[in-house]
Amino acid sequence: MTNDYDGVRHDYTRKYGLVYEQTFLPPEAPTDWCDREKLWNAVEAAETAKDSRLARQLIVALPAELDNGAWVDLLTSYIQGNFVSQGMCADICIHDAGDGNPHVHLMLTVRPLNSDGTWQQKTEKEYLCVRDGAEKGFTAVEFLTVQHDGWEKQYQYRAGKEKVYLSPSKAEAQGLERISKHPKATRYGRQNPICAAWNSDEQLVGWRKAWADEVNRVLAEHGSVERVDHRSHAERGLDELPTIHEGVSARAMEKRGVAADRCAWNREIKAGNRILRELKAKLDALLQTVPQIAEALENIRSRLVVLRYQLLGVGQQKWKYHDWLDKTAPVFEQYKTIGKIIKDRSLERKELQTERDKRTTLQFVKKHDLTIKIGTFTEEIEDLKSERAMLISKLSCSKDTEVQNKEQSLQAIQKELPGLDRREAELTEKEKQELAEYNEVSGHIKPGDAETVWDTRAELRPAQTAKVETALRKGYGDKFDRSRLAAARREIGYELGEGNLDDAALSVRRRLKEAQKTQITPEKKTRRQALER
Repeated sequence: MTNDYDGVRHDYTRKYGLVYEQTFLPPEAPTDWCDREKLWNAVEAAETAKDSRLARQLIVALPAELDNGAWVDLLTSYIQGNFVSQGMCADICIHDAGDGNPHVHLMLTVRPLNSDGTWQQKTEKEYLCVRDGAEKGFTAVEFLTVQHDGWEKQYQYRAGKEKVYLSPSKAEAQGLERISKHPKATRYGRQNPICAAWNSDEQLVGWRKAWADEVNRVLAEHGSVERVDHRSHAERGLDELPTIHEGVSARAMEKRGVAADRCAWNREIKAGNRILRELKAKLDALLQTVPQIAEALENIRSRLVVLRYQLLGVGQQKWKYHDWLDKTAPVFEQYKTIGKIIKDRSLERKELQTERDKRTTLQFVKKHDLTIKIGTFTEEIEDLKSERAMLISKLSCSKDTEVQNKEQSLQAIQKELPGLDRREAELTEKEKQELAEYNEVSGHIKPGDAETVWDTRAELRPAQTAKVETALRKGYGDKFDRSRLAAARREIGYELGEGNLDDAALSVRRRLKEAQKTQITPEKKTRRQALER
């Protein structure tokens, strides 16, 4: 397609995975806009500001349970009902590269159309007018009506050393000189109400809900039991943590055999969610008997261990990043500062060399002075280069290109840290919920059953411990950290008031209880008491 704005012809023929494309137009749009090149050139021509928004793009995942024909019907119904009916032009391209990620790129125009097919304004100039000390905004058409009621525009005048906005009548009375022909106005003007509605958060939520409803309707018609939901996990009341968007770059790294942090986090989230689902399913029965209460408490404890394991992992990753940033970022700053000084000094030296070369032999004194200055700059530059070389070595690099690669890594880490903070906050909130549930279940223990509940938990603990470790090993693979799991168990034990009552201590307690059921000699009784102590 040729862009009339700059004359550049863009070639998209090498793109793969395109299975369908179409433009949708409202009745008032010119019919020749069915050609997407003409449509977007018309959009480009309507925008004169250098930072204008030309379009709104939505990238929507398509249900893999449907075929290409069903996708087209689904999109046609959705676009006609939500965008075209509101006066937008829509341009869609369906991509399906066979990688299990069918999706559609949906481009929407952002200006409403008049009935004659011309574009409406996005915003209109709003002048801040005054009357009797009150200030109010009016558009140009509104001002023509209200100026007869005493409203005046404000212009900038010079009052001594200051610049002030006054109405012409007040400025004339003071004999002030106007220094600007532009009236005082709001910064962004008054937005077209249609554009304001399209740009609102409420509209976006409405579009998301409409898409979910449309997809579920079509899935039901095709006999699929799958359903989608536009709401967040929190809004749906789900306990599971949401995964994060991985992106094309992370997926490409994984295909090359390089572990991407985003994909690794998602694997951790999925493994944790799978464990939590399995453990949560065991709490469905009403807690009435000692075995049920004991099993419920052990299930919650296991979920807490998993969450703490994930929290410790996030904490370790954050510490690793912050430690690297604390050690590396200052060195980068010094490296960049010295590089800038070297550049400035080199330019100054070049100017001095140019000036010296212009001097004649008769101006030997001036030429000699310039030579001395050039030598001083040269020595300073060499010293700076030596200092920069030390910084490069300090960064474990051998040349500038490697430093640039490390700087890119530093910037990538700085971008990843907010995601780790959000993940940590989500895990912490989930842990609080599990602790509250643990306390609620503990409230079902009758005064005389506390000892029996502990004995039952001691019997259940080994199997629960093994199950959690097996699941974590399966989810994390070779990244599983046994020492981190031990730390998670220990911290959760203290959190739940178990102190250092670990799995081994519970096992001893269970064996002692079994020994109480049989007749023992005084000697064995003494040994048992010593062991208990």
